[in-house]
Formats: sequence, C-alpha cells, structure tokens
Amino acid sequence: MGLKKIPDVAGKTGTAYDFTDALFAGYDSNFTCAVWAGFDKPQKIYRAAFGRELALPVWVEIMNATAEHHPPREIKRPPDLKEVEICSRSGLLATDKCYDSVKSGTGDLVQRRTTYMELATAEQMPTELCNVHGEPRAQLARELPASEFPRAEAAIDLNEVKPVIVKAPTLLAEKDPYNSAKATVKPVPTPEPTPEKEVAEKKIESGATTEDGKPVLKAIPVQRQEEKPAREERPLEIRKAIPVGPLEEESEDTLLKSATPPPTDSRD
Repeated sequence: MGLKKIPDVAGKTGTAYDFTDALFAGYDSNFTCAVWAGFDKPQKIYRAAFGRELALPVWVEIMNATAEHHPPREIKRPPDLKEVEICSRSGLLATDKCYDSVKSGTGDLVQRRTTYMELATAEQMPTELCNVHGEPRAQLARELPASEFPRAEAAIDLNEVKPVIVKAPTLLAEKDPYNSAKATVKPVPTPEPTPEKEVAEKKIESGATTEDGKPVLKAIPVQRQEEKPAREERPLEIRKAIPVGPLEEESEDTLLKSATPPPTDSRD
C-alpha cells in the first residue's frame, strides 16, 4: 500500500548495525509518528532487516488512516529555506553539464543526470559551481613585490611575554617554545650550631680534658688509601708419597734397639 496524496510529508529510516532494531519516523501537517520493529529482548530480526522494509509500511498505513479523518495541509516552507540543485559527484551547485555516461540494459551508453534537490539556507548551500563536470577553474597568479602582500601580525608581542621560571626539575626539548629561564634552586640553609656543639668544638681546639682527666681527642680526616694488589700466590709444591710399613715393624736403620730383659726367678 502506497502513501495517499498528502501535500507534504517527511521522514527518516533507521536500522541497527546488527539488525536488532528497525525504525521510521515522519510527520505531516497534523501528526508526527514513529514506528519501531524489534524484540523486547534485543536479538537479530533477520539479515537485511532494514527500516524501510519493516517500519516504513506500518508508518504508511497509520498516516493513510489518519489522513481520512484529519486531512493534512500543505506545510509552509520557512522563508530562509531555498531549493537548490546539488551535484552528487562534487557536492557543489549543479550545472547543465552534470551528467554521467552509464550503460543501459542493452549495453548502450546513455547520459544520466547526477543531481538532486536540497533545501538549505543561504549559509548552508554551496556557492561554487560543480568542478567535476564543469570546466576546470583557471589558476590566476601574479608576481607582486613582497611589500604589497598583506602580512599577518602576531596576536601578542613575544617581547612582552615574561619568561617562565622553572621551580622544579623539568624536561624540556632542545628548542624551548616557552622561552623559560633556568631552574632557580634555593640553597639549603646551613644549620646553626647549638651551644653544646660550640662548647665541644672549643674544648677540642684548646686541648681541654674531660672530667676523668683524659684529653679530648679531635677527629682527623683520613684520606682513602689505594688498595694494594694482592700478593701473587706461589704454586703449590707437589710431593711424592713414600709408603711406610706397619708400626710394629722396626727398621734396620734404628740406632737404638731395646734389649730383652733376662728371666727372673719369682722365688727370689
């Protein structure tokens, strides 16, 4: 069922990327209607379930039914909207040359218009003619003295910009765009000596002694001495093992030999 003869209507389709929702919203002079098709729990309706196939036919039936009881009227165009013909190839104003050669069903080349009508304000519509089907624009350039060219001036005077004082370690590139000054490091104040420390230093300088009569020793800084290289270790001497006999065996070379005592009579 097609849409009845209604003076002015407008609408827009809508389709989810995964085909879980199909939409169409439109209006006439009396009513605005939006139709949604889908499931309560989102799931794919079917592949290629576009809004023009599911939601648009329902919207057409609803608008035809309302037109029988509430005849729509012509929607007046705002005075600032103008109808303009746009070339779909360039997006600029169409000319008489905005045609493309396409093959027909018989294989012959035919000329097809590549334009469409658009409503836009003077600020929205393009001001240049199509540069795809029209003649290429001539590039005009003249060599003029450098003094006649307008020069852009800086928004601010860089000489009046105060340099940035860096107060903490900051990583900067080789060329600092901020013209920052070097970091100012505040010196750490030297701690003031306490009265006890002053008295101890004076005693050390004057060679004073403690209550026990022992002299107060002054710490003398010691310079670090160079470490001497370690002595070279001599190679170990390898000796040959000489076998020895049992301990009870006496060597023939023994100088002193123990004499066996003579037998004694136990009756004496």
